Amino acid sequence: MGTDMVGRNGLVKGNAVSLSLECTSEKEMEECYSKLSVEGVENHPPEKSFFGALLADLTDKYGNHWLLHFDMKKNKREK
Repeated sequence: MGTDMVGRNGLVKGNAVSLSLECTSEKEMEECYSKLSVEGVENHPPEKSFFGALLADLTDKYGNHWLLHFDMKKNKREK
């Protein structure tokens, strides 16, 4: 997955890569976000988007940027 998303501080050497985690449920996303954000920075807590996904991002205690995604519409179709 690629993105043009850049944090508030702009592009700085070392922050040009984000890890993306595709979650299988809202519960899984909340658990992953909670665990990864310990001693890190909660940039955007899980939030429902206008296009039917749950999105979040954070920086873990090691400085890694994480993007978390859960497609709520896909989950409803599969049930």
